[in-house]
Amino acid sequence: MPQSVADKYQDLLPRVGCSCISGPFMKFDDKLPALLLLGAPGAGKGTLGKTLGAIPGFFHCACGDVFRSLDTRTPLGQEFVKYSSKGELVPDELTVKLWKTQMHNWAETHTYKPDIEILILDGIPRNVRQAELLSEHVAIQQVYHLSCPNREELARRMRKRALKENRYDDANDEVINHRIKTYEEETKPIIDYYGPSQVTDINASNTPVKVLYDVVGHLLNLDIYKKMSTVQS
Repeated sequence: MPQSVADKYQDLLPRVGCSCISGPFMKFDDKLPALLLLGAPGAGKGTLGKTLGAIPGFFHCACGDVFRSLDTRTPLGQEFVKYSSKGELVPDELTVKLWKTQMHNWAETHTYKPDIEILILDGIPRNVRQAELLSEHVAIQQVYHLSCPNREELARRMRKRALKENRYDDANDEVINHRIKTYEEETKPIIDYYGPSQVTDINASNTPVKVLYDVVGHLLNLDIYKKMSTVQS
């Protein structure tokens, strides 16, 4: 008899009398199969993630969406507010806990279908410690590193997006340089954490269409995609 998603993800889904999520699921070592989009601010992770997420068989999870979906009336939400209200960084353990809770919510409401969808992670993990914590819940199949060595181009993109979204403070050169510096120091080391066998460099200086073409062309050959395609058919 096929094993249900709830059975496979006992640590992710609530233990209830009858599961609201069921169906055949292929064995992936009890972890959610995922692809990670990594790159400096302005590299195009959000654009790529949203585009991939619109394709059947993929689910785009942006860290910003996790925080925006948070119910601040819950104990976990109150814990988040304790830091965010002071402008302090949310601890890595709490960040991953918030992510895990939201993944459960999305799975429970069938927004995310872990039995037939590959998770696209965007904005999480932000550092090596978060990557270590996430390794308990996800199986990273491939890291797509959106590489754009031209920092002036990154700054131009960030400035354009900030002005378009009426976030004028974020268009400040000092803010932009700080965000790029933070990425270099805290997030980029994730590339070494996963190692060359799991990382594919993508030239993010190209147009969004070319970036999408390069990523899709690569992931079509991943074993996880081939297996998931069999489940979906």
